Amino acid sequence: MLLSSVFHLGLEALSGALVGFTLGLIGGGGSILAVPLMVYVVGVADAHVAIGTSALAVAINALAGLVQHARKQTVKWRCAAIFASCGVVGAFLGAGLGKSMDGRRLLLLFAILMVVVGVLMLRGRKNMGTPGASCNRHNAGKVMAYGLGTGALSGFFGIGGGFLIVPGLMASTGMPIINAVGTSLVAVSAFGFSTALSYTLSGFVDWQLAVLFIIGGVVGSTVGTRAAHGMAGSAGRLTVLFSGVIFVVAAYMIAKSLQLI
Repeated sequence: MLLSSVFHLGLEALSGALVGFTLGLIGGGGSILAVPLMVYVVGVADAHVAIGTSALAVAINALAGLVQHARKQTVKWRCAAIFASCGVVGAFLGAGLGKSMDGRRLLLLFAILMVVVGVLMLRGRKNMGTPGASCNRHNAGKVMAYGLGTGALSGFFGIGGGFLIVPGLMASTGMPIINAVGTSLVAVSAFGFSTALSYTLSGFVDWQLAVLFIIGGVVGSTVGTRAAHGMAGSAGRLTVLFSGVIFVVAAYMIAKSLQLI
């Protein structure tokens, strides 16, 4: 009995580490990975509890990854503030529309959108971006528009949006992917806390599970951030990895939506 309990606790922490690693490495995938891990690996029976708990864990794990990226000075704080603030507004608007649609159809549409994003990123993988890119009066409107749009899509599909935030930051500012990954974690955390607050007020958070996910996530995010910086110097490697993860997750979501698995 004790051995089984320890094994289960280990599974929870390991699952959190995987989520944290993904967030630190590519700035996205936390919410998409966390909910299935909680339901299918950890065994959380209530989907609402899985969503609420994962939102809290992902938000805090994103903060842990953000600290690591900040130490490497790859976070564009002004861009992060503009993008995240507009994104939160968009998320509330999108969530209102998303609740009126069938959940399976939402996942299918989101998966298709992810494939499009992945293809576009692969096509531009040789573009290393502008290292000194920042948010200024010339592109602030564009950053706000992308933030609002990304937030709306995140709220509409009920997913954290990291897979959309990174390419959105790159497209609106021209920054390299390593800066977009670090900067995106501000928005990922903001979106996550917004969702977690709503679910916490409704009593849909498993606090013990959240703590173990967070502990594992902090370790994973540290390793993931180091891996991201190690790959950033090689043209296109991080972008190809980012796109590859997008395609794998999208394929899984399409299969689930069409009830193929």
